[in-house]
Amino acid sequence: MSTKTKKELQENVIIKQISFVGIIGNIILCSFKMFAGIVGNSGAMVSDAVHSLSDVFATFIAFLGVKMSKRGADRSHPYGHERLECIASLILGLILFVTGIGIGKVGLQNILSGNYDKLTIPGAIALIAAVVSIVVKEAMYWYTRHYAKILNSAAFMADAWHHRSDAFSSVGSLIGIGGAMLGFPVLDAVASVVICLFILKVAFDILLDSVRKMLDTSCGEAYEKELSEYILNQNGISGIDVLRTRMFGNKVYIDLEISVDANKTFREAHAIAESVHSNVEKDFQNTKHIMIHVNPAEQP
Repeated sequence: MSTKTKKELQENVIIKQISFVGIIGNIILCSFKMFAGIVGNSGAMVSDAVHSLSDVFATFIAFLGVKMSKRGADRSHPYGHERLECIASLILGLILFVTGIGIGKVGLQNILSGNYDKLTIPGAIALIAAVVSIVVKEAMYWYTRHYAKILNSAAFMADAWHHRSDAFSSVGSLIGIGGAMLGFPVLDAVASVVICLFILKVAFDILLDSVRKMLDTSCGEAYEKELSEYILNQNGISGIDVLRTRMFGNKVYIDLEISVDANKTFREAHAIAESVHSNVEKDFQNTKHIMIHVNPAEQP
């Protein structure tokens, strides 16, 4: 069995593991928070439960996006399927955005109604649910983030931030529910609005990152500087005439023009280019492909 095949098998195990933890964990947490919100008369906790429900769909979409992006190139998609992961991240961002708007709308309606005395004081179970949610969702954030880095997965990293946004929303719920129990019932509604703002901020960041990766954006000055220094240290390289990089999903395409001694034979120049090609793809592991053109170095 090849090293590549072993790596693919390991990645498949991790993908299934993250997805299982995310989906089952959120279903259990959502059910508990919805129960606590209804029994404890807390609008903030019900909003929090809806957020957790959206996490179930988010993790499932991330799972599909990552699985499909791992498919190799074919006749219709000669450059591979990596951008499908960006599409999954876009969908996750939109789910978060819609969820945030819905939660904020309910909270604002309760605040603007002015009937604060008629708002029900939440029960202790809602407060307990908020604490449990903070601990569980923060743990799920770090867990998903850890494996998203191993997979270099934008979709699972977006899913991790979805978990973190849920933890933030639970902090808002905790403050709102606690304040309402202390005699300020409007704080439960205020907490829903605060939750909305946290969710919208995360949604914006995810959408921005996804769009950037779909638009052939450069990998940045720091990345290109590191790459340039690496290439110039390769044997037989006289200089770099052109270096361009672009993101393709979570992979990198590189267009490179190098200068070599004009007195070298075609075969020697080709060997230098082939060596650079192999070394870059080996040491810069996100590289999908590097296209190299060789120019004769100008004589001093």
